[in-house]
Amino acid sequence: MSIAAQTLRPNAALDLGAMSLREVNAALKAESEGVFDVLNPGGAHAVACGLNAPVEVHVRGHAGYYAAGMNRLASVTIHGNAGTGVAENMMSGLVRVTGDASQSAGATAHGGMLVIGGDASARCGISMKGVEIVVGGSVGHMSAFMAQAGALAVLGDAGEALGDSLYEARLYVRGAVASLGADCIEKEMRDEHRAQLADMLARAGMDADPSAFRRYGSARKLYNFKIDNAY
Repeated sequence: MSIAAQTLRPNAALDLGAMSLREVNAALKAESEGVFDVLNPGGAHAVACGLNAPVEVHVRGHAGYYAAGMNRLASVTIHGNAGTGVAENMMSGLVRVTGDASQSAGATAHGGMLVIGGDASARCGISMKGVEIVVGGSVGHMSAFMAQAGALAVLGDAGEALGDSLYEARLYVRGAVASLGADCIEKEMRDEHRAQLADMLARAGMDADPSAFRRYGSARKLYNFKIDNAY
């Protein structure tokens, strides 16, 4: 009987030092509930991808590219750093990285929450479509590029071209912003935004005062074609 066909014990450990990645992911996707550890990830790519049930998964070490991608309903914690595209295209659930994340964290994600304890590299939240992202450190250049919906909260600083060509996503930054991208402007921080941010921070487990953040959003000047912009 293959590992994918077996029923795992509650709190079972899946060892990537002894099993293939395909076996580990298949075993996790076969479960409908429970708490599971993934041991010895060793920077493997696509760990805990495509989960589709309210399971809780703890990846005990660093993960490679696209960890917890396409997540739906599951809670995945990476106890270490994550490579490019962590939580890419996630639909719901929670993905948490205790360390740092490489570029394109939360890319194209439609829902759920992504929490990064440390820093995130370039293009964090690129083309985000409804996800909530909370970064405990700083984010790199062109974060929230073409962001369409959702919210990004950064407790540290933001790199160059923040929010370039974004649509209706809300961006909250506590630290310094190197520069704003095309059509991104600073906006008034109203009570509704402080309430949203406070809720995000609480659910992410981050201790910060919402009043210390500034809000950025779209100037909505790129919504319609203008002949003056044609070459």
